[in-house]
Amino acid sequence: MPSIELSTADSDAIDRAADLLRGRRTAVLTGAGISTDSGIPAYRGAGAPARVNPMTIQTYLGDEAARRRYWLGGHLGYRTFTSPDPNGGHRALAALEQHGDVTGVVTQNVDGLHLRAGSGRVVELHGTMHRVRCLDCGQVFDRRAISEQIDRLNPWVTVPENITLNPDGDVTPETSEGFVIPPCTVCGGMLKPEVVYFGEFVPPARFRLSESLVHGSDALLVAGTSLAVNSGIRVIERARRRDMTLIIVNHEPTRADVWADQVISAGTTPVLQALASRLGAL
Repeated sequence: MPSIELSTADSDAIDRAADLLRGRRTAVLTGAGISTDSGIPAYRGAGAPARVNPMTIQTYLGDEAARRRYWLGGHLGYRTFTSPDPNGGHRALAALEQHGDVTGVVTQNVDGLHLRAGSGRVVELHGTMHRVRCLDCGQVFDRRAISEQIDRLNPWVTVPENITLNPDGDVTPETSEGFVIPPCTVCGGMLKPEVVYFGEFVPPARFRLSESLVHGSDALLVAGTSLAVNSGIRVIERARRRDMTLIIVNHEPTRADVWADQVISAGTTPVLQALASRLGAL
């Protein structure tokens, strides 16, 4: 990706943020905005595709036709969703962790790019698209194995080479008539990608991991999220209770800007790279 020029105002804001973070143990909270430079669309903000009816847990559990559409759309989009590489923003955060500045990353993303970039301590708040769990017996499967099972059950399905992804990593199929939903190969039960759907709560144990990361830090760096989802705001609230330094990097305004010590209204990739450079990690 070509380098993106930062304005003088952005550079000054990054200088102030670097001064605030220097010498502090920094936890990081990220959202979809950090992955857009890898080609994964975001839910919100300028240029985000419309998402009228995202899958809810109630619909998934109660509507077999909706489950068929979801699994077919997810199967069509999975290879494309998992093919993007980490971008410079992901790698900058990994470098900051290795340098000793960042204590870890709490991410609202399900794409696994922080781990692939080399971040060692990552809390995937909303789960991951790379695993599937049986809701009946609890068995966990690698998503690639489920994709192979879908291919065997639905040999007529052809995955197109060029598709337009939705923010969930799926596509909208023309029809799901005749599609066979993969069952659990252990008990025959209902499978579900290990992600948190709309209307579903973040597992308490997972949120406690994010709390532990925040409590072990002195500052919180927020990157690429509008904080429209309550799970992100809950992380912000934990930081506010501890009176931690708060830095926000996001193109669009966020719900927490009023509490931030520094807001940088620019792209995450150039800003995080510049921060890592100023802190000596790059």
